[in-house]
Order: sequence, then structure tokens, then C-alpha cells
Amino acid sequence: MIIGLSRERKNPPDNRVALSPIQCVALQQRYPQIKVFVEASPTRCFSDDAYREVGIEVVEDLSHCDVIFNIKEVPSEALIAQKTYFFFSHTIKKQPYNRAMLQSILQKNITLIDYEVLRYETGARVLGFGRYAGVVGTYNGLLVYGKKHGLFSLTPAHLSKNYADILTQLLRVNLPNIRIAVTGGGRVSQGALDLLRALQIREVTPNQYLHVRYDEPVFVQLNSPDLYVHPTLTQWDTQHFYKHHGEYKSQFKGYAECTDLLVNGIYWTEDLPRLFEAGDTKDAEKFAPTVIADISCDVAGSVPITYKATSIADPVIGWSRGNQSPCEAYGEDSIDVMAVGNLPNELPRDASEEFGEMLMHKVIPELVVGGSRLIDGATITRGGHLTAHFSYLSDFVAESPE
Repeated sequence: MIIGLSRERKNPPDNRVALSPIQCVALQQRYPQIKVFVEASPTRCFSDDAYREVGIEVVEDLSHCDVIFNIKEVPSEALIAQKTYFFFSHTIKKQPYNRAMLQSILQKNITLIDYEVLRYETGARVLGFGRYAGVVGTYNGLLVYGKKHGLFSLTPAHLSKNYADILTQLLRVNLPNIRIAVTGGGRVSQGALDLLRALQIREVTPNQYLHVRYDEPVFVQLNSPDLYVHPTLTQWDTQHFYKHHGEYKSQFKGYAECTDLLVNGIYWTEDLPRLFEAGDTKDAEKFAPTVIADISCDVAGSVPITYKATSIADPVIGWSRGNQSPCEAYGEDSIDVMAVGNLPNELPRDASEEFGEMLMHKVIPELVVGGSRLIDGATITRGGHLTAHFSYLSDFVAESPE
């Protein structure tokens, strides 16, 4: 089996990669039948020379490879016919901007396996960059808070060396008695919690967060049972919640009164109530957060004042309490929202290495053996057709590209 690591072609460039140089070496040692080639890239977080130095061949063309690993979507013109591709395709929700790419994949008889739908039998995702999104998003939230209130300065994550570097910077900061609310229960929130725990900030329960005053910084994790309530059910029922989102109401308002920094890691769907409404932000006493790290980054989603996604280069937008409209960030009247959509790319080496470990131990063994339920369930196209799991995309690919 010949595996190729493709260079990323989206703009702005993504610096991540599926396997680090040392992981490529380890993979070939573990599976002598596997040979790895790397497509030359000027932007990858590990340089071409870093691969060459450990004996991995860097090439200009991957057409001799059987399986090609990418991170982001591959432009239609760069897709190589008759190959098997792994990447985040962003097609399973019928995203119109990737319709032409999916049509090209079918026309070129490409087998497409989407990282996003590689799932255990429990439904949990096998691969993802969510943890590092949580780490970087929380760091960015603290950076924005320090800058907004003139308390401290931090080097942006993308200008830092690695995770250890941003952690060292934070450990040197004397944090005020801020109250941080982390929403969600998945990998994103886990990354946020990992960073806050590494800083040895006191973790409190939702009840303590609401009713106890502390003379030190504290944080709380708010999961679905803490955030949502059903008008008639008296006991929390997780299965009912996931099946009937629309029947629930958010009770975040109680927490909003005592939160300085909101770190949002909610996996939001359109039938799930927003954490709050834009109008709630007008009263600073009832809605206290001055900074929101919206890691989920759903435009007008769980955080309705996230009116657009931001970039690593320009990460913060402002929302005027008084005018109830977008404004410049860092003003006295503003709530400042960090809503970067590709946060793991700020620490691409760390994020890539963690991703590569999961890929090596959870996915590639299944690929080598063949006949995998895991891989079959994530295969969107094969033999020029949509697979049975994704036949619902038939009408989507039949439409003309926008």
C-alpha cells in the first residue's frame, strides 16, 4: 500500500498534516508493506526537509499512491482519479460550496472517506481536532480579556512555538478574580478544561458558581443538563433531549449574570435553543460577559452575536450593547467575540501530532486489514457512486454547482 500526504491547497493555507515525519517512520516500521510519500509543500508545519531527514521521500506528484491523506477539502482540479482520499469533505450537510468537488469526486471514480464520520459504534467520533480548538480558543479568550481590560498581554497562539509555550505564558500571568463558564461536553470543551486545569484555576460546580463568591479565578463546566430545561419533564432524559431539542429552553441567563468570560464549545444544531438572545446582552447586570470565546463558531447560532466567523489574523469582532449591532472591538460598550473558525491551525504541530497518533492507532490498522465497519461507515463515495449510507446526497449532487 502506497500512502501519500497531500499538500493543503485551500486559501488561506492550512498548515496541518495527517502524519508528522516521525509518525511516517513509525508507520512504515510497523507495517513493512506500507510506503509513505509526501507531496512538497511551502506551508506545512513540518518542512519538506524534516521529512527528508528521517528518510521519507518528498515528491511533486502523488499519482502513484493508492491512498491520499489530506486535512481540508481538495479542489476539484487537484483530485487524482481512481484514488482513495481521506479528508474533512464538508459535504454531509449538503454544503453548497463543496457540491462541485463532490461531483468531481464521483466523476473521477474516487473513493472518499470522511474523517468526520469515522465513528465508534457508540456514535462518538474517532478523529478530530476539537481538543486543540478548545485549547487555543480558551487561550485566545484569556488573551482578549487581558487586552480588553488592560490587565496583561499574551503572544497570539499562532506566533507561539507550541502548547508548552502558551501554557508557560499563561502561568506567568496574575489572573484577576474572573469567572469563566465553559459550555459543552465534547472534545472542544475537554480542550478548554485541560488548559484551565493546567493553570490550576479552581474548578467549581454549577451550584457553587451561582451562589458562592470567590477571591480567586474560578471556572465551571456547563453541560446540557445545566443549560437546558424542559417545561414539563422533571428528570433529565438525555435521549429525549437529543431527539426533541426544540422542546427545551435555555437557562443560561442565570449563569450569564455572574460570568466574565464565556467559552462556548456547544455542538449546535438549528433545532437547539440558543444560549441567549441578542437582546439579552443590552443589560450588563443581567448579561455580564465582556468577552466570549465562541469556539463552536456557528454564525448566529448558539451565540447569536457571532455575526461572522473571524480569521487568525483578525480574530475579534465587537457587539455594541447599547446599539445592539456590530461595532469595533475593545470599546467600553462592546462585548468582544473571538470566533476563529480554524483554531487548531494556530498550533499546527501539536494538533497534527495528536491527530496522527489517533490516525495511526485507530484508523490505519482498519485500512490495512480491510473489511472495516469503521471505514465502510465513513465512505461517502465508491466506484463512481454514493454509498448506501450517503444516498441522501443524491439530490444534492444532481444540482448544478452554485
